[in-house]
Amino acid sequence: MYTQVIPISDYQLVFTGILVLVTACISALFQLGLLKSLLWGTIRCVLQLSVVGYALAWIFSVNRFEIVVLVIALMALFAARTATRRTPNVSDFPTVLAFLALVTTTYLVATIVSLAIIRPTPWYESRIVVPISGMILGNTVSAITLSIDRLYGEVRSHCNEVEALLSMGASPWEAVHELVREAIRSAMTPTINSLMVVGVVSLPGMMTGQILGGSDPVEAARYQIVVMLMISCAAAVGSMILVGLSFRRLFTKGEALRPNLFHSNS
Repeated sequence: MYTQVIPISDYQLVFTGILVLVTACISALFQLGLLKSLLWGTIRCVLQLSVVGYALAWIFSVNRFEIVVLVIALMALFAARTATRRTPNVSDFPTVLAFLALVTTTYLVATIVSLAIIRPTPWYESRIVVPISGMILGNTVSAITLSIDRLYGEVRSHCNEVEALLSMGASPWEAVHELVREAIRSAMTPTINSLMVVGVVSLPGMMTGQILGGSDPVEAARYQIVVMLMISCAAAVGSMILVGLSFRRLFTKGEALRPNLFHSNS
């Protein structure tokens, strides 16, 4: 009943350019000014995914533990740099903190999924662990960006209340723990919303890819369940780690709010 993946030839891949032409025509028709960005984005997409495809083929063929660990660390580093550039309420946020949150979360969640759920042989099977880590990172980046941006935004909006609590003898944690809770809640909300509608409103990319590759839809749904719960766990863990590593940066050594928090960066 289920067939193997239908290969896409070079000719078929080139023919998908017609989709770009449709988008370009819409941009030109409504004078959106997106033509150059669209063309450059398309070129980058093709080049980046082609390079990644060949790189993954090599990584899967070698299948060594240390290479898998290194690849995940490099992915986390690039993700951390992306995360720290998408926080309008935070200026000069240390990339190293975002990296620590991302790499710790990814190693932890990917190890649990590989060892306890999917259980390939060997357990660090690159064909399994690297794609899983990529999905974890891709979603955790959004979560930690939301959490840290929301934390700074909330503290900036409630700086008078925080200072009042500090003046009454509260510790920095006691002064901001409600705002920390709100930041983590904000980071997890999109993931929880996705859990609510997956399979009813949207058919996720991984499940669709497996079905197109000839997998049993029921088995593809099982994998998607694992992925969705894995992502929700990663969002919670990553946000908690980053906020935990970062909240002290809101205060001076004398446990007062930093002066720059009184001015918006957005």
